Amino acid sequence: MPMNDAIVYKERGVRRVSPGTGKIFYTPDVSESLKPRYAHASGFSVRKNTSYNNSKGVLRLKYFTCSKEGFKIPNKGKGKRRKPSKRIGCEAHIKLQLTDDGKFEVYIFQEEHNHSFVHEEDLQFLTSVRRVDHVKENAIQALSTINLGPVRAFNVLKSLYGSYEEIGATRTDFKNYKRDLNQYIGENDADMVIKRLAKKKEYCPNFSFEYEVNQDGTLGGVFWADEISKINYMVFGDVVGFDATYRSNKYDMVFVPFTGIDNHNRNVTLGAALLGSETADSYRWLLRMYVKAFGVAPKVVVTDQDPAMKRAILDVLPDSRHRLCMWHIWEKLTPKLGPVLCNTTDFKKTLAKIVWSDSISRNEFEEKWHAILSEYGLSNHEWLGSLYNIRHDWIPAYYLEENLSGLMRTTSRSESENHFFKQFCNPQSTLVEFFSHFETAMEAQRYEHRKNDHETRYNEDELWFPDFVLEEQALKLFTRTIFLDQQLEIYDAINKCASISRQQVDGRMKFEIEELSQPRTSYFEVMFRNEDQTISCSCRRFEQWGLLCRHIFYVLRLCYVTEFPKKYVAKRWRREVVPNSSLRPIRYDDIENKGDDIQEILREIRFANEYAINRLVQDKEQLCLYRDYLKAYMSKADDVQVVAPAPTRRDRFAEMTGTSEPCDFIVRNPVKTRTKGTHKRLKSAREIAITQAGKKQKGCSFCKGTGHNVRTCSLRIQSTKEKEATSSSGVTNMQE
Repeated sequence: MPMNDAIVYKERGVRRVSPGTGKIFYTPDVSESLKPRYAHASGFSVRKNTSYNNSKGVLRLKYFTCSKEGFKIPNKGKGKRRKPSKRIGCEAHIKLQLTDDGKFEVYIFQEEHNHSFVHEEDLQFLTSVRRVDHVKENAIQALSTINLGPVRAFNVLKSLYGSYEEIGATRTDFKNYKRDLNQYIGENDADMVIKRLAKKKEYCPNFSFEYEVNQDGTLGGVFWADEISKINYMVFGDVVGFDATYRSNKYDMVFVPFTGIDNHNRNVTLGAALLGSETADSYRWLLRMYVKAFGVAPKVVVTDQDPAMKRAILDVLPDSRHRLCMWHIWEKLTPKLGPVLCNTTDFKKTLAKIVWSDSISRNEFEEKWHAILSEYGLSNHEWLGSLYNIRHDWIPAYYLEENLSGLMRTTSRSESENHFFKQFCNPQSTLVEFFSHFETAMEAQRYEHRKNDHETRYNEDELWFPDFVLEEQALKLFTRTIFLDQQLEIYDAINKCASISRQQVDGRMKFEIEELSQPRTSYFEVMFRNEDQTISCSCRRFEQWGLLCRHIFYVLRLCYVTEFPKKYVAKRWRREVVPNSSLRPIRYDDIENKGDDIQEILREIRFANEYAINRLVQDKEQLCLYRDYLKAYMSKADDVQVVAPAPTRRDRFAEMTGTSEPCDFIVRNPVKTRTKGTHKRLKSAREIAITQAGKKQKGCSFCKGTGHNVRTCSLRIQSTKEKEATSSSGVTNMQE
């Protein structure tokens, strides 16, 4: 107790929150819920103190004290952090004891303090008042799924609540919460992820996931694909591109999404994987798991020039056509040949006309290739020779005969997909966080697909040629994006094409079509047989893209064809080719909360509150009544005593991650390794010299030389020294 001549402070505020002597609690944990309200009303912080258990381990006594109880033990060590002390020997405290009926009773309540209380405007900084409660935990976790860290989450809540004091916690509290969550995950990261995926597979039988463990027990790789990915693959899996992306997690595991093109000509993810290394063996394992999950290999695979990928595809997917990304190869042209040749001559422009063209034949390409190299003296260039040797893998002229050959010629789709996922990922995230980010990214992608389906279904585009019935039929057959493409082809067919000749050849009509906007010496040949509506064009647009060209539309209009040929309506471009009802992704949280009435009730409360506010926001009187009703229920909620103890933070972490800490490690965390994407490509001395030759060299204003500046110029330095020597000798002569 304070001394008789000392000032005695008593609690201020609402008396009904005071835990007076004789007050009953169901558990000591429930009594802790009174601490922040009591401390907030009084202006001081409460701290847990001693507890006693009986011989059977049952809690008998529980003490709570003022945060200023006791005194600081002096620390005489050097180099320690200088931290002020709050303790000044306050003896205010509360003691609870277990009663015969199993409840806890306040049997001692020492109310007097020996210190002043915190000012009302500073109550927000009290430790007892600051709490990262259930709502804030959910907010931090929800914002984390879209790659917003604890500091940004704090700023978002500040904007929503209107002020910092309304949040009820500090920025440091938010950061500490995230730190504690990462510490909880710790060495169990990989094991937690594997258990989560295994549990998802139990809940969703069509969900596929496989993982590989290294000899030391660390995670070597994991592949997964859900049911929606499999449905999409059956329709859009004819051409698949995949490319490794880096810095998506703290272990530098390589993220490998498989990318296709959906019926809106947008990217669609067809499974994904994390790999601990980029060896040929790792990619072989990945491709075997991919074929196992989907049951059939893709017809065409597009990658960059990674030799490990190439060997793996050759071994595992021998029947798939492997194409190399044209963009990656083309980007190396200037570094390999030098900027002088590529930027000051027409070499690059001339070569691009035959490399990127999809209308020249193989023989024509080879003739022009050799002619261009001979013209610029590059016939014996080693790198260009190596490109020519693999021309079948990247030049369009060599796969024009293949179906949908023009659908994906570069990995730009994969690059775009990697950029999309990086918006949701960060290089410091754990694997548990990464999978939450991935699920959020997939929800965003599939939401866009549903939105595109909706716009196709309910928005009617204007017909440009109502008298041409094929345009209206195309509107009903294709998605909106594809219809707009076909509409442009129809427009060009009517306004920019003309028939030069027609003749009967082997039971088919042969038309020569000229494009008026682009006069040519040779014309496009369209072959048409009316009996079975078979038609083809020398531009081979349908074979490359699965879409009819303007030349075919011109002939169909010329022959009065009134029904869109069904054999030329590619399934992959049709409306509703993927059932819309199947596009709702199932998150891991949905599995954990299945049958959880509390989560459903919370969602209903949030919806009801938002609904009421939106309806009453223009009616101040009704809005005030709604506010008063909520405040009245807040007071009622303060008097409610919940029998069940509040979950600890570790319990909440276990709920969020879906797993508790295992006793023994099944899968250890991967070892951080140096991947190909974490450093720049090594360049030869010759390539560096070529690159430097094309750059503008720094000049010296003193000697007019290059390669240095006036500060490092040796001639200037020598001249300065000579002047100083001359000056000093002159001063010496004057003194003599």
